[in-house]
Amino acid sequence: MTIVGQFPRQVIENPDMGIVLPDGCRLSARVWMPRDAGDDPVPAILEYIPYRKRDGTTPRDEMMHPYLAGHGYACIRVDMRGNGESDGVMEDEYTQAEMDDAVAVIDWLSRQPWCNGSVGMMGKSWGGFNCLQAAFNQPPALKAVISVCATTDRFADDIHFKGGCLLGENFGWGAVMLSYSSRPADPALRPDWRGEWLRRLEAEPWLAPVWAGHQAKDDYWKHGSVGQDYSRMTTPVLIWGGWADNYMNTVDHLVRNVPAPCKGIVGPWVHQYPHTAVPGPQVGFLQVSLRWWDRWLKGIPNGAEHDPAMRAYMIHSAPPDASAAYRAGHWVVEAAWPSPRVESRVLHLGNGTLGEAGTFTALVNTPQHLGMHTGEFFPMGLNAEMPGDQRGDDALSVCFDSAPLDAPLDLLGAARLGLRVASDQPLAFVVVRLNDVAPDGSSVRIAHGMLNLCHRDSMEHPAPMVPGKAVEAEVVIDQTAYRLAAGHRLRVALSTTYWPFVWPSPVAATLTVTGGRLVLPVHRGGSANEWDAPPVEHAPPVSLREIRAPRAKRMIEEDMLAGTRALVVETDEGAFENLSHGLVADETLTERWEVRPDDPLSARATHVWEQRRSRGGWSVRTRAEAEMTATATHLRMTARLTAWEGEAQVFDRVWDDEVLRRFV
Repeated sequence: MTIVGQFPRQVIENPDMGIVLPDGCRLSARVWMPRDAGDDPVPAILEYIPYRKRDGTTPRDEMMHPYLAGHGYACIRVDMRGNGESDGVMEDEYTQAEMDDAVAVIDWLSRQPWCNGSVGMMGKSWGGFNCLQAAFNQPPALKAVISVCATTDRFADDIHFKGGCLLGENFGWGAVMLSYSSRPADPALRPDWRGEWLRRLEAEPWLAPVWAGHQAKDDYWKHGSVGQDYSRMTTPVLIWGGWADNYMNTVDHLVRNVPAPCKGIVGPWVHQYPHTAVPGPQVGFLQVSLRWWDRWLKGIPNGAEHDPAMRAYMIHSAPPDASAAYRAGHWVVEAAWPSPRVESRVLHLGNGTLGEAGTFTALVNTPQHLGMHTGEFFPMGLNAEMPGDQRGDDALSVCFDSAPLDAPLDLLGAARLGLRVASDQPLAFVVVRLNDVAPDGSSVRIAHGMLNLCHRDSMEHPAPMVPGKAVEAEVVIDQTAYRLAAGHRLRVALSTTYWPFVWPSPVAATLTVTGGRLVLPVHRGGSANEWDAPPVEHAPPVSLREIRAPRAKRMIEEDMLAGTRALVVETDEGAFENLSHGLVADETLTERWEVRPDDPLSARATHVWEQRRSRGGWSVRTRAEAEMTATATHLRMTARLTAWEGEAQVFDRVWDDEVLRRFV
């Protein structure tokens, strides 16, 4: 890693540039640009997210945007409407208003005297989504995008539903946003912060029940899903993903379908930018980005359009490690995608076996607490957030194992498992884990897939199962690049539960599986490293004073009297003062995911978020509490948001929502 402090062009910063939208709403932007951009205009690069430039994303912003600005770009980090120092209220994610604002900002940037008229857009997660959405909407000035950890399908492959299954993180993300959106603007930039804060608190939505109510791929989810019409993606796209994240499938989907120049890079990483993400190796994300921007925003003929279609880090077999800082492996480079070096290999499920076809009947009815070692939907770091040893969950699952491998087996792409299956309940789902089993019995999750069987034929038009009637269903397993070592076994593990990753079905279903066909994407490459990735470079990090050190706990608890099992996550982000402006940020979170092994209706999730901001004698605090439970017919989601200025309570609101269980 190299910290770069000297750049070809001297950089200046504006912490609060106002961008006034057509309806009069003022958005606040933090801007870095070359000092001489007024005399020698430069392209603009927009990052447009709700996560607060003043405190939330400051550490990553400081490393990225001055670096790009020093190489001849104006970097514009905008707080979306209703966030940070920007005006207004944020009503939901990826709304039409949000997209219209993005188009207006792009147009505004292109017309500034320091901009040469070309605009790029970049972002991770929410920002990765909305830069793809901006490309879909085709504003004339937008010339290229770089997206990290995003999706093309907001229903089938996002944090709310996956394979039609209702994810626990639908509730969790609702609690996160309730807390995030409760924070006020910084009084140093917004003297009217208090009135704006109270207006936001009064208007703040509790979104988890809204999302849970859309249990099929309806117009709500189609909006903002660029996969609805790839032909509109005429803007060049560089898409990044991580195998330890849950947005790894997007890289394949975009590179395979986008008609514009589109290149994909997938590393071993969690839900972070590739120059800081674990597990390593990290890569020089900023240098690769500069090459993309130089080609499409400056017109430099550097050949970026001829770069490989796909670069993927192939992870090698290793012992389980939920906090892996590094994963051994090698980079494979595919000039075209789909790759001619990937071939399909078919293995059949048998009587506990994976290989030759055979006659068998397997009954799958797994306990409700199975899944506590699967990790987070999007891991962020090293706090045991990635999948751990799967052998405990395997022991509760129905497993099909191959013979020990005679030679290494390389996988690149998405495996698919076709099942002949019947259910004794109308609502049921199946989870498939593809695992690497070592000779010592340890089990590493390679990839997983899940399917709400109501969606066996369609994400748009679900239909409950007819109890006792066998159907053909296909589970698409997540994309992977993985080398199983010789002597290891490949395992398919089936379950009807996956807590807390998937919210339980209303009744514990028993699936009868009488056939199964696994199609593997086998890569015919070698062991040579095919991409010499640039080393990490970034600008100097932000200067912070530590007031309280971060700490984290992740525990599985068993109450032998109540008969419950619980995953408990305690995260203290610490307290830090930003030495450039004195704002102190302090955040803590406690999650509890509890269930009885024999009762799906005992599932209970609770989140408590505390946010504190202070400077000198000024301080504010918010507390967001949320809980989710269910009956056989309804999902219940409650929340409470309380705010204090100093020691005085200034706001308190309670939500109590029920959602009809139609297909979950």
